[in-house]
Amino acid sequence: MGRSRSLQRGDNSTILRKIDWIAFSLCLALTVVGLLMIFSVGYEEFRVMGWGDFFSTSAGKQTIWIGICGLVFAAIMLFDSNFWQTFAYPIYIISMALLFFVLFLGTTIKGATSWYSFGGFSLQPSEIAKFGTCLAVAAFLSNYSTDLRNLRSQMTVAGLLLLPIILILAQPDAGSALVFTSFLVVLYRAGLSPNIYIVGFFLVALLIAGLVFAPIIITICLILLALFFLAYNIKSRNRLYWLGGVIAIGAGAYYFYQLDYTEYVLGGIGLLFLAMSIFQWQQRNARLVYLSLFFLIIGSGIAYAASYAFNNVLKPHQQDRINVWLQPSKCDQRGSLYNLEQSKTAIGSGGLQGKGFLEGTMTKLNYVPEQSTDFIFCTIGEEQGFIGSFGIISLFFLLLLRITIIAERQRTDFARYYAYSVVGILFIHFFVNIGMTMGLTPIIGIPLPFISKGGSSLLGFTIMIAVLLRLDKHRSRA
Repeated sequence: MGRSRSLQRGDNSTILRKIDWIAFSLCLALTVVGLLMIFSVGYEEFRVMGWGDFFSTSAGKQTIWIGICGLVFAAIMLFDSNFWQTFAYPIYIISMALLFFVLFLGTTIKGATSWYSFGGFSLQPSEIAKFGTCLAVAAFLSNYSTDLRNLRSQMTVAGLLLLPIILILAQPDAGSALVFTSFLVVLYRAGLSPNIYIVGFFLVALLIAGLVFAPIIITICLILLALFFLAYNIKSRNRLYWLGGVIAIGAGAYYFYQLDYTEYVLGGIGLLFLAMSIFQWQQRNARLVYLSLFFLIIGSGIAYAASYAFNNVLKPHQQDRINVWLQPSKCDQRGSLYNLEQSKTAIGSGGLQGKGFLEGTMTKLNYVPEQSTDFIFCTIGEEQGFIGSFGIISLFFLLLLRITIIAERQRTDFARYYAYSVVGILFIHFFVNIGMTMGLTPIIGIPLPFISKGGSSLLGFTIMIAVLLRLDKHRSRA
């Protein structure tokens, strides 16, 4: 008995000695910064309540969650690393069940039924679903029969990702659903064709363009691109003349479009595209004609569909969110644009060094909405200035880089793919959250990892990082 206890203590101490302390320290530093910023946001609340009721304040509740996460982290370190691969699919199923039942048993907050509430605390199952999906995707990709060049494997992994997306959109919570697109990172690492990403980028770009420009303008641009594509593939020494001609046609089309001859421009370049297609057909390049015609039809269809959905399907407040991101000039500065303007003002007011801890005037006066959650980066920008903001961004980049290093040194495919799944989720949270405070990304409401107030978010990221460090077999034996 004494010998077994001694061996167990030895194994645990080995795990602690071989844990990746760089990644752990980066996460801990971000958590401490987050707690300080949450305290700063709720400082007036604390002054009223005092130390006696500290755990009733936002910072106090976050402190409790940090303690819970510390216990969870320690418990995960005691699990055998093979446990997570063995029970990856059961954990995924449980997380999906939590997403399903929250639709019927959950609490509605700000229009979304996304929370389980109990004893004064709330739990958002979508945060657990991210972890469960990480495990399931890693388990599937590490299976010897999985080949992402095969349509069956592609459809299976797409199903694993679409299920949580659909359940989260039903709540509805578009922000959390968007996070699952981060798994494109691990799918690329697992061998998914780059051509799929190129086509996907093209379609997304057209979708966004359809929200900004009139569909007929996009169609004209696509026809010009198709003309350029066909001219580039002409097998002739005079190819440069053909390309120059297409560029000249494009310049002429722009000139007459400015004169409001849009329909004539469309008809003219449409006839030119038809003539070029016939020429390529005669040159036995039918495949090029089919390919350009396919993208022209699909691209125009997406542009028209996006425009129709924006004007006829989306509700006014949803249209406002898109306009705030893509066309802020169309928004009311005292209405839909107010939050973003206050956010950018708060960040800019910090200057180089910031106003100092607890000295943020816009923070204290609640000019910025959701300051302790979605817009907590504004507090960092105002109080810590450019230097503090750059420091936080640097910490995130170092953490992403460190996890990538951990991923590449893994001895098992499961651990490697799991690590890349975590990298993807952290990156999209970090990029979208900071981007939306400056108007670079749409305001969709997702937390800044380890920094934003919220026990569910902190718990979810703690579990993901803890399992990652436990799987790090380069340093610890399974």
